[in-house]
Amino acid sequence: MTRDISTSATRRGETMAAGGRPFAGKTVAVVHAAWHSCGSYQVNVSQIAAYKALGARVLSVAMMDDIGRSPPHGARWPAYIEASRDIGADRRFFSGAPFAALASRLLVDGWWRLIHGDQASWLIELAKRAPLPEGFDGETIDFIHANHYFTLPFVERLQRGRKVPVVLETQDIQARQYVLRNKGGFFIPPYATYDDMLEVELSWMRRADLCAHLNEEEHRDFQELLPQSRHALIYPAVPSAPLARGRDVIIVASDNYGNYMSLRWFLQEVVPLAGDARVAIYGNIDGGVKRRDPALYESHRSLFRGRVEDIGAVYANAGCVLLPTVEGHGLSIKAVEALSCGAPLVATPLAFRGMQVDPAQLRNVALAEDARQFAALWREAEARAESGDHADPARSDTRRLYEDAFSPEAYARTLATAAEALAARV
Repeated sequence: MTRDISTSATRRGETMAAGGRPFAGKTVAVVHAAWHSCGSYQVNVSQIAAYKALGARVLSVAMMDDIGRSPPHGARWPAYIEASRDIGADRRFFSGAPFAALASRLLVDGWWRLIHGDQASWLIELAKRAPLPEGFDGETIDFIHANHYFTLPFVERLQRGRKVPVVLETQDIQARQYVLRNKGGFFIPPYATYDDMLEVELSWMRRADLCAHLNEEEHRDFQELLPQSRHALIYPAVPSAPLARGRDVIIVASDNYGNYMSLRWFLQEVVPLAGDARVAIYGNIDGGVKRRDPALYESHRSLFRGRVEDIGAVYANAGCVLLPTVEGHGLSIKAVEALSCGAPLVATPLAFRGMQVDPAQLRNVALAEDARQFAALWREAEARAESGDHADPARSDTRRLYEDAFSPEAYARTLATAAEALAARV
């Protein structure tokens, strides 16, 4: 573990002790996309918990990233509301662009750009048309924590002409994600470029009072791209997985393009070299593989377990977690979950992207540089897991790293420091 993490953790602890509960008596709106079963949702849960720990009354304001019926009706709202009951807010609000928005310029300003791959502009146009949530008129907001640049037009509607301090949590450069997604989609030329979409993103980010970033690469890049804005590096708080005290070998992955590319590498390049080594793959990545490469899915169908209601039980029964990451940007929430369970990990170096840590120094992590090495380390880890021969997960290096940098307590301390100046204005 590097010195920088422990040193920064000490500074955070000192600041928190001095600052106490800077949001006591204030109402904070956490504005986020209406997503669940993904890393961003876990980040939102932790944000709400952190602001409550800092004394705030917290509102969850969810914005749907598609056009549809008014909540709680429509194709996606019932599933989202049901799956997000643990979000922890004192009060919840929902909004999204209604079908009536089609009568505006949405087709011209949004959809026409979307069919050329410009997801950045499409989401902005949807947010501009999301109405004030039902019942929100009675709320007075002191502070707003917005997630992703594309919620900011909606945030301006929530402000209702008042100047309310806004922290924008970026969660990666979204233009990068759009370029990855566009590789797997059907669009027509001329195609939206990375620079086109990045400029949309940056133009809205300039409106935030503070830009908070979840990993070091993102923090550095945005400082260079927006030198006039205020920036803070705040590692995300990820709820702890149960400590791993079982013998299963697992992979946990949600369905996004980076995870698909990584799992495809694992199935095509690593599995054939691993003999009869066992692994169970959890999460809705099964649907992504089946949709993008049906033959690959069918040939490895027996490995997939799909989405489960209690992912905690999966980690509790683990004896080893595999992180075969070869694609993706930003900090991996699933990697942080794996750190928290304290299990032995077999991983590629990219799994630790955005973290201020040298994974080679973590004693319960085995790093693989290529498919052959990954397969060999996987076999060794499986043998140890089967025998039950591994150290106490509560005392592991990865668990200590999680507690110092990625736990809810660490997040609350860092957030209090970063938002102190803004909170004093409300």
